[in-house]
Amino acid sequence: MLRRLIWAGALVAFFAGGAAVQAQGIPVNPKRPPTQEEIERQKATDQAYDAAVKKIPDKKSSADPWGIVRPSAPTASKNKPQQ
Repeated sequence: MLRRLIWAGALVAFFAGGAAVQAQGIPVNPKRPPTQEEIERQKATDQAYDAAVKKIPDKKSSADPWGIVRPSAPTASKNKPQQ
């Protein structure tokens, strides 16, 4: 009986500790607004990324090694039975 009471107290303390940590005053928006220099640096980085992405050639269709083994999609027949 005493063992169950100790375990129950330990569980309550465990869950209450987690709730207490969450209830502490954590700032909602800890980031400061970016400076003009940071904004310009970010724009330059974005432009460099876009330029690099445009240099990548389009991917050609890949060779399908299982294309012969896989059955083709069923084609719609022109002579459908009318209902």
